Amino acid sequence: MCDVCNKSFHDKCALKLHVGIHSEERLYSCDVCGKLFKLKGDLKVHQRIHTGDLPYACLECNKSFRQSGNLKVHQRRHTGERPYICGICNKSFTRRDHLKMHQRIHTGDLPYACVECNKSFRRSGQLKVHQRRHSGEHPYACLECNKSFRQSGQLKVHQSIHSGDRPHACLECNKSFRQSGHLKRHQHIHSGERPYSCGICNKSFTEQGNLQKHQRVHDGERPYSCDVCGKSFKLQQHLKSHLLIHSEERHYTCGLCSKSFRQPATLKVHQRTHTEGQPYTCDICNKLFTLKSALKRHVLLHCKQHP
Repeated sequence: MCDVCNKSFHDKCALKLHVGIHSEERLYSCDVCGKLFKLKGDLKVHQRIHTGDLPYACLECNKSFRQSGNLKVHQRRHTGERPYICGICNKSFTRRDHLKMHQRIHTGDLPYACVECNKSFRRSGQLKVHQRRHSGEHPYACLECNKSFRQSGQLKVHQSIHSGDRPHACLECNKSFRQSGHLKRHQHIHSGERPYSCGICNKSFTEQGNLQKHQRVHDGERPYSCDVCGKSFKLQQHLKSHLLIHSEERHYTCGLCSKSFRQPATLKVHQRTHTEGQPYTCDICNKLFTLKSALKRHVLLHCKQHP
């Protein structure tokens, strides 16, 4: 039995190995990178990083691992075994540490705190990624365009822009997406589900971002301001469109007469002069208009004539 933690073992050799955990002494050094370890076995596993040795192979899919424990956890993907169960909500996991992290949802425990801003996290990895906001570190770089990212997952999603890979397909309409989250939001179209509801007027939305934009109608928030004239907007895209007014650049050119415009919507309206497109009809006198705003002004004339 261990004198420090009272854990018991079947043989003296196992006990001797265990006792090294409580010691701060690190006797075993890696010849390649100099990293020190308490246990010889830990050094042996570490050295496989340098040698690339993966001695433990899955018989189902041939994926290989450095440690037998990692193989054991992986095999649960094939067997469906999830032996670690949450006592509160009965959610099950393939790994003990995943259960431990999950339980922090119920306890509210956030043990990893940022020393810069005191924001706390459930996982050490989340803290590590967050700290890159303060340091400005972007360690994951795209080899195609050199754009860099704080997280490897962000890089992976970005790379699909270059590869054209869209691995997440909708079973209803076969539309495909680069990210699983985008597919999930798209599926609300088919299910009719609108899970994000406004607490003031009960209007519901398929996306949380759309709810946040809607809520500005009630609170009057206009967070996007023009640096030139100070005019503010509820939506970023409205500010972006507005900024074109101050710019002399005209990127949108008519293919028929080469006249150019600052905004795509203005080009669209102009193109109707060539096609004689007048999609807006007065319900009173059947007069046609190119612009919706022109129709509205016209209808007011009828209202004045017949109050």
